[in-house]
Amino acid sequence: MSDAPGTPALKAPITVWLCEDNERFRRSLDIAINQIDGLSCEASLGSVEDTLARIAETGPPQVLLLDIGLPGMDGISGLPKLREAAPDAKIVILTVFDEHDKVFRAVCAGADGYLLKTSTVERIGEAILEVVSGGASMNPEIARKVLDVFSGKRAQHSGPGLTDRELDVLRLVVRGMTKKEIASELSLSTHTVDTHLRNIYQKLHVNNRAGAVAAAMREGLV
Repeated sequence: MSDAPGTPALKAPITVWLCEDNERFRRSLDIAINQIDGLSCEASLGSVEDTLARIAETGPPQVLLLDIGLPGMDGISGLPKLREAAPDAKIVILTVFDEHDKVFRAVCAGADGYLLKTSTVERIGEAILEVVSGGASMNPEIARKVLDVFSGKRAQHSGPGLTDRELDVLRLVVRGMTKKEIASELSLSTHTVDTHLRNIYQKLHVNNRAGAVAAAMREGLV
């Protein structure tokens, strides 16, 4: 049955899956996500293997919240396989404060961001919407801690061919700014920011904002 004339069509909710082995936490997170307008948690799984099987059976979700420490194949090892099975899905790592090195490796492996397991329901919703809209879920507290961990490994150089303006854009990306905010800060158009971001991704050999942040940490560019 079609919508009545003049009645706006209802927007389908964003589909979210959980891959987390702690059943109690997984259940509470499932409930929390389903309380957020515009989100629907449609699968709650305990391993990468189960998640891959579910993708093969039903197709992928729009967003996958992925724990790092899982039985069998862990989250980091599973990321390439999940990326291959669901190239368009957004993958957000679930983490705790003492997993900085693992978070860094996960972002380098292609995660679209990371989210603290202690995050509020509001923050969980924000993070999911951020990655769906093309941003990167980067918790500021964890970002600072990751930067601290790698600060002693930074080489002071201008980076792999990045221009001064590209470095300006990259620094603001690391600070968690959106494209619109970066454009306002640097007095650029969003189209120009998009161009700079494409150039940054190409030069750093990454394909998203999270990868750019990881590379910035690794190369000592911020």
